[in-house]
Amino acid sequence: MEVAEVVKEIDSAANNKHIKGVLFIVDSPGGAVAPSIEVSYAIKRLSTLKPVVVYAQGMLASGGYYASVYANEIIANPGAMVGSIGVIMQGADLSELMHKIGIKSQVVKAGKYKQVGTPDREWTSYEKNELNKVIQGTYDLFVADVATGRDLNISDKDFFANAHIFTAAQAKEIGLVDTLGVMHDAKLRVKELSRVSEARWNQEDKFDKFLKQFAAESASLLHSYFPPLTLR
Repeated sequence: MEVAEVVKEIDSAANNKHIKGVLFIVDSPGGAVAPSIEVSYAIKRLSTLKPVVVYAQGMLASGGYYASVYANEIIANPGAMVGSIGVIMQGADLSELMHKIGIKSQVVKAGKYKQVGTPDREWTSYEKNELNKVIQGTYDLFVADVATGRDLNISDKDFFANAHIFTAAQAKEIGLVDTLGVMHDAKLRVKELSRVSEARWNQEDKFDKFLKQFAAESASLLHSYFPPLTLR
């Protein structure tokens, strides 16, 4: 939900002459659209200056994959799950429950589509069409960036996208990842691409990492009550 600090650290690594290469360890099922793109484009800037490797530790899916697509190489753990290149917007129809407990909504609005997505009634066909317009436009953007970042033929999008979920080996076969390996292999690859004889890894302070994880989990809980347009 909030990626300003992440993007700041990526840009800092790009401008730090002492950092010769960067390894991203990713285990993510996805997330909201805009933050995923912010990280993706920050990695794109970084990868033009120094080697960037993404290691898919467990799950590299949807927004998590979008964030990683412009790395120079993607290495996936053989047991990782990759893909789910798609977009979704969900909502509940609470009208029956509201009727049972005696609640009625009252609305004053200006603009035909201003009430799109509200949960107090079933969505009309024109509202669903309006939402689908947004979903499809976002999906097209997602697929285009994947095709560009991974040098894939966009006409093959029904094979590598379409929200398909792949094993690491299947993802390698269609070009979503470069190689299979474990953390050791990913570190070696960054070292090779960076052409350093002795790698010294700059690792995040454990307490800072805990605070960020706590903040992310709190944000995720909040997000479950106010669901956004999500990459899945």
